[in-house]
Amino acid sequence: MEPGRARCLLLLLLLPALAAAAPGEFDPYRVLGVGRSSSQADIKKAYKRLAREWHPDKNKDPGAEDKFIQISKAYEILSNEEKRANFDRYGDAGESQGFSQQQHRQFHRFHDGFYFDESFFHFPFNSERRDTSDEKYLLHFSHYVNEIVPDSFKKPYLIKITSDWCFSCIHIEPVWKEVAQELEALGAGIGVVHAGYERRLAHHLGAHSTPTLLGLINGKITFFHNAIIRENLWQFVENLLPGNLVEKITDKNYIRFLSDWRKDNKPHVLLFDHMPVVPLLYKLTAFAYRDYLTFGYVYVGLRGTEKLSSQYNINVYTPTMMVFKEHIDRPADVVQAREMKKQLIDDFLSQNKFLMVARLTSQRLFQELCPVKKSHRQRKHCVVLLTGEGEKFAEAYEAFLTFAVANTKDTLKFVHVYSDRQPEFADALLMDEEKYHGRSAVVILERRNNAGKIAYKALEEPWQGSKEDNFILLDLLDQLRTDPGLLSSETVVADLNDELAPMFLIRWFYFTLDYVSDCWDSLFHSNWREMMPLLSLLFSALFILFGTVIVQAFSDSSDTRDAAPSGKEETTAKTEKNDASFSKESNSRIPKKGFVEVTELTDINYTSNLVRLRPGHMNVVLILSNSTKTPLLQKFALEVYTFTGSSSLHFSFLSLDKHREWLEYLLEFAQDAAPIPNQYDKHFLERDYTGYVLALNGHKKYFCLFKPHRSGDEGGTLGSCEDYNALQHVEARGKSSCSPGSRSIKNKLHKLSFWMERLLEGSLQRFYIPSWPTLD
Repeated sequence: MEPGRARCLLLLLLLPALAAAAPGEFDPYRVLGVGRSSSQADIKKAYKRLAREWHPDKNKDPGAEDKFIQISKAYEILSNEEKRANFDRYGDAGESQGFSQQQHRQFHRFHDGFYFDESFFHFPFNSERRDTSDEKYLLHFSHYVNEIVPDSFKKPYLIKITSDWCFSCIHIEPVWKEVAQELEALGAGIGVVHAGYERRLAHHLGAHSTPTLLGLINGKITFFHNAIIRENLWQFVENLLPGNLVEKITDKNYIRFLSDWRKDNKPHVLLFDHMPVVPLLYKLTAFAYRDYLTFGYVYVGLRGTEKLSSQYNINVYTPTMMVFKEHIDRPADVVQAREMKKQLIDDFLSQNKFLMVARLTSQRLFQELCPVKKSHRQRKHCVVLLTGEGEKFAEAYEAFLTFAVANTKDTLKFVHVYSDRQPEFADALLMDEEKYHGRSAVVILERRNNAGKIAYKALEEPWQGSKEDNFILLDLLDQLRTDPGLLSSETVVADLNDELAPMFLIRWFYFTLDYVSDCWDSLFHSNWREMMPLLSLLFSALFILFGTVIVQAFSDSSDTRDAAPSGKEETTAKTEKNDASFSKESNSRIPKKGFVEVTELTDINYTSNLVRLRPGHMNVVLILSNSTKTPLLQKFALEVYTFTGSSSLHFSFLSLDKHREWLEYLLEFAQDAAPIPNQYDKHFLERDYTGYVLALNGHKKYFCLFKPHRSGDEGGTLGSCEDYNALQHVEARGKSSCSPGSRSIKNKLHKLSFWMERLLEGSLQRFYIPSWPTLD
C-alpha cells in the first residue's frame, strides 16, 4: 500500500478515537467543582470564588497561572448554554463535536485546506497541548499595557492572536515559528495573545478573528493583511519602521553627514557592507538608538564610494562599523566582523552613545551624563564649559575638547552648555558675575538629588584654553579625587530647556499626518463594526449641514415670492403660522409631556425586554435601590424625556437590592486598565451602584455604561425642586422630597442627557459579553 494512502487510512481510524479521548483530559465541571445539573448562578459563584483564589496577581503559587487559565476556560464553556450543551452531548465544546456523524464530509474539507503529516497529531485539542514554543511569548493585559507598549518605542513588535480549535492557526504555525525566531534574533519583539484566555486584550487590540497578525511600534497598532509567508512578514516589520532612520552615504555627501554632529549633538555611525540594501538588523538598531546616534550606510560595491572606502581603509569583504564624534577625519571607534550579530553591535554602540564633550540640550541628557551620586564610592563629577556660539568662542572650546580627550576617566564627564540658550542654568552657577560676561567659564559640579540640588566649584578666572588654564583645571581634578569637600558651593538649578524639541506647528503637522493615515487604514482594513460610529457621525453632520442649507434656500425663496403685507398684518400672520406648525409638529413627534414609560426589569420580562430584544433596539436601564427609587426615577425621567420619541429605545430600572450579583457580573467586562485584584477588595459587597445607567443591546450582546457624578460635582441647576415637580413620573410614587439628601441623589444623573446623545451617535465605548446571564 502506498505511504500516502496508509497515512490517510490511519488518520480516519484515529480521529474518532482522538475526539473521544481528548475531552476526558479537560472536564470543566471538575475544574469548577460543580455538578452537571448546577444552575448558572452556582457556576458563576464557583467561578468567582476560584478566580479570586487563583488569580496570578494574588496567588504566588508557580502553577497559579495555569490553574487560572483552566478556570477561565471552564467558565467560558459552562456559561454559554450552547457550548455547555455540546459538551454534555459530545464531550467537548469545540468545532469537532459530532465528528462521527459527518466523518467523510469533514475529512474531505480538512484535507482540501491543510497539509497533513505527522504534525497533525500534535493538534492542540486543549490548552494543555498548545504549542510550547509560543509560551515564552504569551502576553497578558497588564503585561502588555505596562511593559510591551513602552518597549515599542525602542523596537517594533510582531504579535499573533490565536485560539484553541483554530485550524488556520495550525496552517501558519511553521512560517510563524521560523519568522519569530529570525526577527527576535535581529532585535524585534514577538508576542502571542490567546484570545480564549485573554479576551480583554484581544478586544483591546481590535482582533475579531483568529489568526490575526499585527505590528506595534511607538504604541501604534498596524494590522497585517497579506498572505502569511516569510517574505511578507519581513517586509511588514520593515515597513513599520520610519523611513528616515538610515541615510545612504557616498563620496558626495559623507563630509556633510559627519559634520552634522554640531547640529544634532550626536555621534555618527557608518556601516560599510557589500549588500545593496540596508540590512534589517541595521534598521532595527538605528531605531533602538535613534535618540543617541545618527546612522548612515555605505554600499561598498556602488560606484562613487571608492574615495570614502580608501580614506578610512575599509576591507570591502568584511562588514565594518565606525563611530565618528567631534573629529570627522578619523573614527572614534571601529568594529569589524564577518557576521554582525545584535549583541556585538549593542555592546559597541552602548559604549559610544555620547560625544567626547556633549552639549547639554535637555534635562534628560543632563541626568544621563551627570547622574546623581548613589554612594561615596560611586561619585560622578561633570566638568561643564559655559560658553557661547560663534568663532569668538571656538578657540576656548577646542582647548577644552583637547583637555577632555586627554583626561578621560570613568568618574568624569566633560560637557558644554551654550549660556544664551540655557540662561537660568548659567546664572545659577556663575552668580551673574561681571567678569564672565561675554567669556567662557568652567565649572565642576556634582548632582546631589533629582530636585536640582548640586554642589559645584567654578574656576576663579574665565576659561581661555591657555596652558595655565589647563594646569589649574588639572590640579583641581587631582584634589577632587582625595578631597570631595572641594565642591564647597551649593545651589539649586532649574530643569534645562529642550533645545532640539520640534516646533508646535511641526508637531501638529506630524500628529495630523498620523491621524489621517490611521483613518485611511481603518477605512479600508478595519472591521466595519468599529467604523460605524465614525461614519454615523460623519453622515449626521453632512445631513444637518445640507438640510440647513436647503431649508434656508426654500425659506428665502418663499419670502421673496410672497407679497409684502403691512407690518401689523405680517406680524399676525407669521405668529399664527408658527403657532399652527409648532402645534402640529408637537402632536406628531414629541411624546406627551410629563410621561416616560419606565418598567422594572424582572425575571418575568427579562427575556422579552433584553435577551430577545429586536435588532437595533436597546434597553436603557437605571440602577437604583429601595431608598433612592423615587428621586432617581424622577431625575431619570427628566433626563431621558427628550429621547422618548425614538421607537428603538426602551427604558427600565433594576433593583440593586434584588439583582446586585447580575450587575457585578456585567461590570466585570467593563474593567479599566487597573490591576484586576482591585475589584475584590474588602468593600466589594458595599459598593454603591445607585445611579449607574446601562444601555443594553440584547441582539449584539454588548452594553454601554454611564457612571454617576459624585455629589457636589457641578451642583446641578437642573436639580432644583421646581424642575422635578414640573415632571410627573409614570408610576405614582408620592410627592418628591426637596431635602438636601434627595437633591444630592438626583445629582448623580447630572449630564445623563449628554451621555444619551453620544449613545445615539454611536460614539460610546462598547463592552462585549459572551452571553447574557440569568436574572435570578
